[in-house]
Amino acid sequence: MVSDSPTPTDRDVSSELTDTAESTQSEGLNLHQQIRLKSDGGQLVVHLPPQSDSDTAGELTWQELWQQLKHRLQASDRSWQPNTRVRVVAGDRLLDSRQLQELDDALSQAQLKLERVFTRRRQTAVAAATAGYSVEQPLAQDLLQQTSELSATALAEPLYLHTTLRSGTEIRHPGNVVLVGDVNPGGAVIAEGDILIWGRLRGVAHAGAAGNPQSLIMALQMEPTQIRIADSVARAPSDKPSQYYPEVAYITPHGIRISRAADFVRPTAAVSPDN
Repeated sequence: MVSDSPTPTDRDVSSELTDTAESTQSEGLNLHQQIRLKSDGGQLVVHLPPQSDSDTAGELTWQELWQQLKHRLQASDRSWQPNTRVRVVAGDRLLDSRQLQELDDALSQAQLKLERVFTRRRQTAVAAATAGYSVEQPLAQDLLQQTSELSATALAEPLYLHTTLRSGTEIRHPGNVVLVGDVNPGGAVIAEGDILIWGRLRGVAHAGAAGNPQSLIMALQMEPTQIRIADSVARAPSDKPSQYYPEVAYITPHGIRISRAADFVRPTAAVSPDN
């Protein structure tokens, strides 16, 4: 982490790496195949180079990319504080659990803590969430930021996860999320579509994050610290039921309501809750 008032011994991570990138370019290497590091808001952002769908001459192998990361971390002269949080921006690059673990190992050796992975690939999102990292995927408005017309947009394919979200882990997805497992207190699921928790929901769930009030939150055991649907916010009732059963949270004209799944009928008309 770079302080606001650098001392004579402080050095900016991003500027130092820019110099390194320029030197590698002068040696004839492809600048687009270089890992970029940037200090941002007290965390370190690691940008991985894009990956083509087919074999391309000159494209780095994963082993070469991993070695490059280790070299960059060693060359940066440890300009961050111990246990600085790291956000890996993978983009369209496909990462499996082994590669994520190797990234984590390289960062840990440099006293850095991998916490969040930004990806456009569902396979990478599943691998990262299963490994316990927070996952961020681009929202629909980000994908359509170059489009001036407002039109109905299909949601992304559902994200299916078989894991338990621990405290501090967050999942963001521009579609429906189906989680087989629990969401522990301090964990969060944010989706532009519906959220289905095949387990205990004891953290935060935000469905319809892009503003869709028709979205639902379903769980086998509903004990959230907070639930949100579109722009409406609610907390679970303070009195715990004598027996838990599958429940559904949805928006009514009077706000968010929770009902038994067996009795629930999905509303067919748009709702506009009173705030």
